[in-house]
Amino acid sequence: MGTRERRQRELGNREQLILDNARELIRAEGLLNLQMARLAEKCEYAVGTLYQHFSSKEDLLLEITRQDVVEHAELIQRVAQWPGSPRDRIFGLAVADIMFVRRSPDHFRISQYVFCEVVWNAASAVRRQAVIDAQAPIAAAAVGIVNDAVASGSLDLKGMPPEQLCLGLWALVIGMHDMVHAEGVMSAFSVPDPYRLMCRHLQSLLNGQGWTPHVDTSDDAALDALIQKIFTEVFNEQCSEA
Repeated sequence: MGTRERRQRELGNREQLILDNARELIRAEGLLNLQMARLAEKCEYAVGTLYQHFSSKEDLLLEITRQDVVEHAELIQRVAQWPGSPRDRIFGLAVADIMFVRRSPDHFRISQYVFCEVVWNAASAVRRQAVIDAQAPIAAAAVGIVNDAVASGSLDLKGMPPEQLCLGLWALVIGMHDMVHAEGVMSAFSVPDPYRLMCRHLQSLLNGQGWTPHVDTSDDAALDALIQKIFTEVFNEQCSEA
């Protein structure tokens, strides 16, 4: 390995150490308490060393988000490649989100903060674009499934672009994530399992779009069986409350 390659590897390892310590501080002390000076102390680096990697705290948080989105996209790809029906696969994207919450429980708390206008606009254009690029495979997978449904005759978009249908589904899912991860918001509702409710609403939305075969949304046993099937066949895991 040459000097340049070794230097790049060292920089990459140092950057990952900074990100890992930032995650630990967020979990221990809270997102809004994260300060670059405190992070430098935990990493045993000078503050200036952190700024060699990240021009601001906002850039650092966007990189944490980008890494999580890459992991999320990998789960989404597994669903997209699963040999289920288009309707089961589009539903499976929501199940992949349940899996992602299980693996990365802090992601949606951080992303709520990252995607607010003040933080997003304070980050560099390069970091913002990196997050957008990481999200692209997720959108492409969803659009691909919708196109498969149209080609199979199980869905008539009636002139709606597939991207717009995916946007509606995404809004439902991300809205539930936001409410679940905003402390106290869900306490006003008697919802023992918010993500199961999200899945039920998603099936209702797919019915409303005319996506066949239609599903009886009152059949709790069938809903649970489908969720478990996806967990087992796609992720080789057992389903449990996220």
